[in-house]
Amino acid sequence: MLYPIIALLVGFIILVWSADRFVIGAASTAKNFGMSPMLIGLTVVSFGTSAPEILVAIMASTAGAGSLAVGNALGSNIANIGLVLGITALVAPLPVRSKVLKQEIPLLLAITLLAGGVLYDLYLGRIDSIILILSLIACLFLFTRFQRNASDEDIADEEEELPELPTSWAFFWLITGLLLLAGSSRLLVWGATEIATTLGVSELIIGLTIVAIGTSLPELAASVASALKGHTDIALGNIVGSNIFNIAAVMAVPGLLMPIELESIVLLRDYGMTLGLTLLLALLALFQKPPNISRMEGGILLAVYAGYLALLYNMSV
Repeated sequence: MLYPIIALLVGFIILVWSADRFVIGAASTAKNFGMSPMLIGLTVVSFGTSAPEILVAIMASTAGAGSLAVGNALGSNIANIGLVLGITALVAPLPVRSKVLKQEIPLLLAITLLAGGVLYDLYLGRIDSIILILSLIACLFLFTRFQRNASDEDIADEEEELPELPTSWAFFWLITGLLLLAGSSRLLVWGATEIATTLGVSELIIGLTIVAIGTSLPELAASVASALKGHTDIALGNIVGSNIFNIAAVMAVPGLLMPIELESIVLLRDYGMTLGLTLLLALLALFQKPPNISRMEGGILLAVYAGYLALLYNMSV
């Protein structure tokens, strides 16, 4: 078990370092090309940090384990809100701008509800996957519209948060950080999975916990690094965008490659928790004036996630 332990440690170290480089590159690229931090978080950062989930989905589907891919997509969304957002809010409370409440979070709720409709018959086929992909295209179109309609005040506030970096170096760190994030997260997941298998942990627990948490580590590293640097738009936008990508892109993979039938527990427990946490995120953002995710609310999200892990453990023994 020595090599998996080494992979776990090395993967974590590279992950943290590359997340810092990636955030700097993403923020600088946003400024140099006239894009807002929120748009970068919702598109480039979100797609990049969702790459591990997409890779896991492809590998699982081609190996005939499409249910693991669906579980990983839902489990990653649960981890993103409960674990990633919870920890990020504990590090630095996240103010929620009105446009996030009116645009991005409702869009995430709509995509999550669409996923419920797709999974309701406990079958994920090619038509279902095409519907999810079309919803992703629609989201990208709306993100562009949101950016064009942003006020001058919003744009000015966001530009003040951005670091100065030449375009060539900004793009270099954006791409390098992206590649290292994806590679290190895969290394970390492999090490964690090997350790769990050696210790006799069930595949269900591995898929919904270690794999989901492992593939969410880029979101955690990027979001915490963004929050520490004061780029709160990137931190929150990264989580919202990643969850949209997980549902619309990652979950579509098994249906495209190998349509599958799902167990009812996937809809009742895992999708139910995904929808519940998404609704909780919206409510917590509205709870305080001005809207924000406070440290206390971050603790609530972590507590809910811990309860979900306890439920998984109790149902697996």
